[in-house]
Amino acid sequence: MARRKQRRSSQPVAEKRPARPSLKQTQGRLRVAALGLGLAGSLVTLAALLFAWSYLRGPGSGKVQHFEVRPGEDSASLAARLAEAQLIASPRLFSAYRRVFNSSLALAPGPHVVRGDLSARELLRRLARAKGRGVARVSVPEGFNHVQLSERLQQQGVCDAEDFRRAARDPLLAKKLGLSGPTAEGYLFPATYELLADSAPSAVVTVLVTEAQKHLARLQSERSAEFAARQQQHGLTLHDVVTLASVIEKEAGRADEKPLIASVFLNRLLDPTFRPLKMLQSDPTASYGCLVQEPPPGSCSPGRPTPAMLRDASNLYNTYRHAGLPPGPISSPGEAAIVAVLSPGKTDYLYFVAQGGGRHRFSRTFSEHRGAIGQSP
Repeated sequence: MARRKQRRSSQPVAEKRPARPSLKQTQGRLRVAALGLGLAGSLVTLAALLFAWSYLRGPGSGKVQHFEVRPGEDSASLAARLAEAQLIASPRLFSAYRRVFNSSLALAPGPHVVRGDLSARELLRRLARAKGRGVARVSVPEGFNHVQLSERLQQQGVCDAEDFRRAARDPLLAKKLGLSGPTAEGYLFPATYELLADSAPSAVVTVLVTEAQKHLARLQSERSAEFAARQQQHGLTLHDVVTLASVIEKEAGRADEKPLIASVFLNRLLDPTFRPLKMLQSDPTASYGCLVQEPPPGSCSPGRPTPAMLRDASNLYNTYRHAGLPPGPISSPGEAAIVAVLSPGKTDYLYFVAQGGGRHRFSRTFSEHRGAIGQSP
C-alpha cells in the first residue's frame, strides 16, 4: 500500500520568544553589575593610592647605609628586613607595591648602598639596579687617590667604599681594562660624572678609566713628539708618565708651578751630581705606601710624613730610599700634570720647598735650598 506524501504546511511556524525577566530578576542583575563596577572602581582607587604611596619619602634619615639582598629571598622576608633597617615604613604596602607594579623586576643579590629617606619606588629600583634609578653628580678632584675617592662615592650613594677600593686594586679588572699596572690608581680620571646610584664598583672604575684612556689617547696623538722625547731622554713609558704626573699632582699647590716641579723631578733622574742618585725624594710617595702596602711598614703613622717614615726602606713607595719612580701612580693626575711631564719647565732646579699659599721656592744647589728652608713659614 503506497504511502501518502506528507504535505508541507504553508503556514509559517511561530518563533518562540524568550520569556521576559521579571522585575525582581532585573533588579538582581543591576545590583550585581553595580557591585562589579564598584569593586573595579575600588581596585583602581586602591592601586592609585598604592602607586602614590610608592613616591613618598622613606621613614629613615638621608644617611647612607648598607643593605644586602639575599639570593632567592621571598618578598615577605625581604620587606620585614627592610622595615627592621628603617628603610620602609610598611612591609605590607611594600610587598603589595612590588607585587602589583614590579612583579617582573628581579633584585640584584649582594650588598647595596641605600638611604632611609628613599621612596619605595626608588629603593626597589636600587635593589634591582634597574634603569631609571637616581643618579649622583660626583666630582673627582685632581690629586685624589682611590681611597679618598671611595669615601666620596659612598657618601653620595654610588657604591660601597670598601668594595670600590677592592675593585680599584683588582689586577684582573686592571688587565681587562688594558692598564699596564696591576691597579686602576692613576687612571680614575679627575672630572665630574653623573653616576647611577648604587652601582657595581667595577662599573664605576670602568667609567673613570675609560675617561682617562680617552684623554691619554688624545694627548698621545697631539703630543707624540713630546712622548717620544720623554721616552728617549728619561726612558719613560706612558704608564711612567702617568706615575710621575700623579706625584706632581700631590706636590703642586698651584697649576703654574706644575711644569717647574716636573723639571725638578726629571732633573733629579738625570743629573749625575744629585745625591742620592736618581732619588725623587717626594714625601707623598711614602705616605701612599703607608696607605696601600700590606702589611703597612712599621714606621707609618697618621698625619704628615715623619723622619722615621722617610728613612724606612721597607716602604716600597718611599722615594727617599728607592731610586726612580714609585711602583705606580699615587693619585689621579689631571691633564695639566700630565702635560707638565711632557713639557717641563726649562730649568736646572734640583730642589723646592713650600713657602706658603700653595707656592714653593726653587733652588739649584743644596746650599740655596737650605737657605730657602730657613725662609719657609
